[in-house]
Amino acid sequence: MTTLFLSDLHLDESRPEITAQFEAFCAGEAREAEAVYLLGDLFEAFVGDDDDGEIANRVAAATRGLSESGVPVAFMRGNRDFLVSTDYAARAGWALLADPAVILLGGEPTLLMHGDLLCLDDVAYQTFRRQVRDPTWQAAFLSQPLAARRAFAARARAASAAAQSGRDETIGDVTPSEVERVMAFYGVRRLIHGHTHRPAMHAVNLPSGMGQRIVLGDWYEQGSVLRVDGDGFALTRPA
Repeated sequence: MTTLFLSDLHLDESRPEITAQFEAFCAGEAREAEAVYLLGDLFEAFVGDDDDGEIANRVAAATRGLSESGVPVAFMRGNRDFLVSTDYAARAGWALLADPAVILLGGEPTLLMHGDLLCLDDVAYQTFRRQVRDPTWQAAFLSQPLAARRAFAARARAASAAAQSGRDETIGDVTPSEVERVMAFYGVRRLIHGHTHRPAMHAVNLPSGMGQRIVLGDWYEQGSVLRVDGDGFALTRPA
């Protein structure tokens, strides 16, 4: 059977066709999978488990249906949906994964990450990440009314888009030495992550020999899925 990996769908009301594509994936190809892993940034923005918006409801319905069909669905928080917690995970039928997490994939220990922790050259983002992952900050944010949280998320997205304009693209990519360090620390020879929107399969030179880093694609214009089965690894569009 096939194990499927996705990340960086950035589902949002402004791109209904991508949400529909994800729903079709959950109702179609994914029903035949051994497991489905969602490695973060499933949403363009997520403001709390009490989100009752259309996208949150449609995603929960789609993945719960998949889970109830007998396919395990695992979710790892990304930089856009770091506020996902146990209530929404239960609503969506997800098992929550830590970042990083090691799984057995085809008998081989494999490291899963969203990928943002690998981008050490993006100093401004790493500072922001530390702030918003702090439990005190999150408690204060979640105590605000839902409308206020949505307004904050909209402003944050606009600020992020402005900051990205004209920026050196290499700043947002992974730091190679950190990739090597993390893979060596966890004792793995394969890493799968998203975040950078640069789908590819890279060779990694490790102390233990050659390793592999697989980068998942985003879903801004079309879907991207990593399929892993007895024939190997393939990065393609949803069937």
